[in-house]
Amino acid sequence: MNKLFSAIAVSFLLTFLAGTVNAQSEQQVRTELQKKIGANTKIKSVSASPIPGIYEVLIGNEVIYTDANSKYLIQGEIIEIATGKNITEQKQADLNRIKWSDLNTANALKAVRGNGSRQIAVFSDPNCGYCKRLEKSLQQLDNVTIYTYLIPILSPDSAQKSKQIWCSTDPQKAYIDWMINGVAPSGRSDCATPLDKNMALAKTYGITGTPTIFFTDGSRFPGAVQITDIEKKFNSLK
Repeated sequence: MNKLFSAIAVSFLLTFLAGTVNAQSEQQVRTELQKKIGANTKIKSVSASPIPGIYEVLIGNEVIYTDANSKYLIQGEIIEIATGKNITEQKQADLNRIKWSDLNTANALKAVRGNGSRQIAVFSDPNCGYCKRLEKSLQQLDNVTIYTYLIPILSPDSAQKSKQIWCSTDPQKAYIDWMINGVAPSGRSDCATPLDKNMALAKTYGITGTPTIFFTDGSRFPGAVQITDIEKKFNSLK
């Protein structure tokens, strides 16, 4: 019994020591790499990758890799051959996730079609050509609720249009009239708007381009994605 207890204790000790060594190695890699890339580029974390001697480095929302001596930076994807799993892609997707509950829908335009059971959030600039293309595609969706967060990031005129859309008597209609029918928004632009809050939210989530779509599981699709891809994603959430 004592021998069994001793064996278990040794096993736990070795596991603990291995974890300590790994943690020390990761910290050493981070410290050395930070020196080499400079203080202006902040490293969020360093952790061991599935490949011995290669470390996963998070800088902002980007995933890169380095060796144990921080001599090389490696940009690319790690794919597990046996399963075909793209480990880098999965990590990147996890980094880009949001909490759906963090979205304040009162700050968004709202469109409901059918029973509205399927939900997406779209971050859009009224002067974004790809946003207009996406909006036309979204008209094909049924049983959906679309929350559109206006973020005027392209030009001063984007801010003006966003304010006029929000301040109109029917903001959602004004938005669609402009994005799909080419009817420019007009009228007042001096009402209280959520644009500053939306811009702050976009900065928090690292949204630097429009359109950007979020689903209720927190995953994001950047760009004017195909309607088939959106439907495929909806089906995966069932």
